[in-house]
Amino acid sequence: MDSDSRPRLPRHIAIVMDGNGRWAERRHRPRSFGHREGQKAVRAAIEYCRRKGVEALTLFAFSSENWKRPDEEVGALMQLFLDALDREVDELHRNGVHITFVGDLGAFAPELAARMQDAMRRTAANTALSLNVAVNYGGRWDIVQAARTLAQSAARGELEPAAIDETLFGRHVCLDGQPPVDLFIRTGGEVRVSNFLLWQIAYAELYFTEALWPDVDADVLDAALAEFARRERRYGLTSAQMRAVS
Repeated sequence: MDSDSRPRLPRHIAIVMDGNGRWAERRHRPRSFGHREGQKAVRAAIEYCRRKGVEALTLFAFSSENWKRPDEEVGALMQLFLDALDREVDELHRNGVHITFVGDLGAFAPELAARMQDAMRRTAANTALSLNVAVNYGGRWDIVQAARTLAQSAARGELEPAAIDETLFGRHVCLDGQPPVDLFIRTGGEVRVSNFLLWQIAYAELYFTEALWPDVDADVLDAALAEFARRERRYGLTSAQMRAVS
């Protein structure tokens, strides 16, 4: 719908960062080594989005299902989170990045939860990029917690059930107040959404790449954005209708 010749840019990109473990196994290294290497790709993706002018980036760091992984791997991931908070937050803050952790944070150890809260408070006023890190997050959990909140309001007589519509419901899921997700990227060759942002990606363009997450760089992201720019987003309209309003 843009009237100028510049490529359309997604305002909000969401990424399932898949393939860390397989990347390490192919090199005969422990899976935790792949997760550490994947942090380099996280930094590159954040810088890429800042440079391109993307408004929001949401990264699927740890799903509610990931607790089922071997204890050693989960423990290594928790330590990586702690290390990253110690090492990365100062630089992100200097670069104007606003950090938000989304998910059920109550499941984390108090020390880790406190550091996440501190990172959110410190960066709350930043405007260069909204970085959302989904941890202990699941799309079904997100929808259920929104429904529970609205049901409790209705039970207290504060809300008429008939008043619940998509707009009101959307105010109670994660990422409310941010641009809708325009582009969903999954790395690692798998072609599924894996319970990530089920409500928020309803109209997102889906892009799947064979690249394992530690190998994701500007070239991989350029290819995703180029594909996004080629697609016609019609939102239920016909191509002729879209041309008429562009």
